[in-house]
Amino acid sequence: MTAVGFIGLGNVGAKLAGTLLRNKVDLTIRDLDKAAAQPLLDQGAKWADSPKEMAAHCDIIITCLPSPAISAAVMEADDGILAGMRPGMIWAEMSTTDEAEVTRLGALVAEKQGHAIDCPVSGGCHRAATGNIAIFAGCERDVFEAMLPFLTKMGRRVLHTGPLGSASVLKVVTNYLATANLVSVSEALTTCQAAGMDMNIAYEAIKISSGNSFVHETESQVILNGSRDINFTMDLVLKDVGLFDEVARRAGLKLELSPLLVRLFKEAIAEYGPRELSPNIIRRVEEPAGIRVAAPGFPAEILDDEPEEPGYEVVPTGK
Repeated sequence: MTAVGFIGLGNVGAKLAGTLLRNKVDLTIRDLDKAAAQPLLDQGAKWADSPKEMAAHCDIIITCLPSPAISAAVMEADDGILAGMRPGMIWAEMSTTDEAEVTRLGALVAEKQGHAIDCPVSGGCHRAATGNIAIFAGCERDVFEAMLPFLTKMGRRVLHTGPLGSASVLKVVTNYLATANLVSVSEALTTCQAAGMDMNIAYEAIKISSGNSFVHETESQVILNGSRDINFTMDLVLKDVGLFDEVARRAGLKLELSPLLVRLFKEAIAEYGPRELSPNIIRRVEEPAGIRVAAPGFPAEILDDEPEEPGYEVVPTGK
């Protein structure tokens, strides 16, 4: 049986690792906070004392970490993954990271005769928990086919995006779009409240209209509930939109909306703190107006009500 290692058991990583374990994968885990790993250890996962030790026993190592700098440290430390990497191993980077950085680390993996794939997820923590999340995968085709049985355990729709680094570009593109939508949804909901609309009706009107979106169907609900909790914080939003802005700058583009989003979240972090829940960007509109956007009947957290289904490769139109 292929042995899989998983490093990084945060909001998303713990759910992805749990899905692998639920699907009977031989799993070894690691996190700086061993308490975060305990529920999975109780369910049968094994523990590694270091990334190097994990590499000595695993055929595939997945990392799901908060920043490119942390991923680099896990890879390049004296007791890191590269120190224990064996020929033929696969390093799968599921973090939201920088294309240039994942490509740099991928070259170091290749020097060890290993294989690298960047395979970030998209769709929210609620879908990571059920195995229904989407996964982008950037790598050579043979590496993709070797990883596909594990990617389809963690996610429902898996898209091979091209060479290493391409998935990371598309991930920050989609997070940028979601962030732009969150800001516009925040302004729309506050405007509805200020204009005296029934907010339950306003939610449904947007949902059945051309203005609907994934962000509205999910994040608007926790905004209206008042919990504003999607397990994602403003510092992570700023990291993601910053990565997107860097991709655009490297391509020689002069964008208008992207720098505005970077500025908005820098200002929000200065005012509310880096660990403020990201949907509370709405406070920038609510508070000056003396408004609190809320409505009865909405959930405090988003749960995936779709049954878990086997994953599959998404084949682009024209391929």
